[in-house]
Amino acid sequence: MEKTAQPRGLYFEEFEVGQELISPGRTVTETDVMLFAGLSGDYNQLHTDAEFAKGTPFGQRVAHGLLGLTIASGLASRLGFIEGTAEAFLGLTWKFKAPIFIGDTISLRAKVARKKALRRLGGGIIVLDVVLVNQKGEKVQEGEWRVLIKGSQE
Repeated sequence: MEKTAQPRGLYFEEFEVGQELISPGRTVTETDVMLFAGLSGDYNQLHTDAEFAKGTPFGQRVAHGLLGLTIASGLASRLGFIEGTAEAFLGLTWKFKAPIFIGDTISLRAKVARKKALRRLGGGIIVLDVVLVNQKGEKVQEGEWRVLIKGSQE
């Protein structure tokens, strides 16, 4: 008989409003920025040209805003709280508050803001307030994520 791996993530019933999860840090590198430029096709000089970026209000290159969001998703994944129990990412609202520079170390804070049971789907929706902070504790991005989570079926 073949064994099925148990999900590592939390089931809908296990989430509590107010519950907070904090990721480890991750340093944004030159390689991250250049690989994201290649993957996305966004070679904006603000991200890829050091001389051009010196003349901007930031004074240096900044990581793509969407790279920050993508890293946030990866940091959430590293926490494992929705691994195997997330059934769909339903949507998000997102704000870019401050630049992320090459060399910044960013981490994610996710707090369960609301939850709504959907019995016909066997689980429910959790709404997470998500904040991405740099090594100085400054908010660089923030928003709300809505995720459909599997119920425990017990």
